[in-house]
Amino acid sequence: MNNAKRMLFLGFSVLVITASLSGCAGMSRRGTDTAVGAGVGGVAGAVLTGGSAVGTVGGAVVGGVVGNVIGK
Repeated sequence: MNNAKRMLFLGFSVLVITASLSGCAGMSRRGTDTAVGAGVGGVAGAVLTGGSAVGTVGGAVVGGVVGNVIGK
């Protein structure tokens, strides 16, 4: 059952990221990179910390900063 929940969470995460990326159509390249970095960082932070809110937010912040720097 735990594996089924994990797969459901992963599928839902991919769906949310895909839907949110469609909203990036009018954004600049740098803004898009920042948003993608924050999304990927948030998911990575959640996975690495077992779903901790602090880990998720921290991952999103770090990912957003990295995406912003890469988008320059």
